[in-house]
Amino acid sequence: MERVFRVCGVILYGIVAAALAALALAFIALAVFRVGSDVARGAANVGAMLEAIGMVIVAVAVFDVAKYLIEEELLRDRELRSAEEARKTLTKFLTIVIIVVSLESVVFVFQAGKEDMTKLVYPAALLAVVGALVAVLGFYQRMSTGTERQDPSG
Repeated sequence: MERVFRVCGVILYGIVAAALAALALAFIALAVFRVGSDVARGAANVGAMLEAIGMVIVAVAVFDVAKYLIEEELLRDRELRSAEEARKTLTKFLTIVIIVVSLESVVFVFQAGKEDMTKLVYPAALLAVVGALVAVLGFYQRMSTGTERQDPSG
């Protein structure tokens, strides 16, 4: 019975990863199409390009999640055998989140700077959240590395 669940899990994760990868490619294609059609009409503007950049950033994040699912759930044994493996997996995932949020906040800063300077508060707050995430990740790394040294099985 355990084998049946494992095979079903592999199939499900494979379908989800393929769907996420396809959606990421669709995001990129849509962004390129929108900018290309704006340029062809002679109506290209910075706002539309920044929106396209945001779409590509989201696509990269979605693709990274698909890649993560493939690497962690399909290619490797699903159980994390040690504290070090758990730390590396969580670090990889949180790093993806940090990169995406930081890139989006930079795009928002440029958009707010072009539109209305009073809108810079929200992107600045988002950048502060990125800083907090990096600090939390560093704290987690430090604490879990200490645990790994104390755990003889890890």
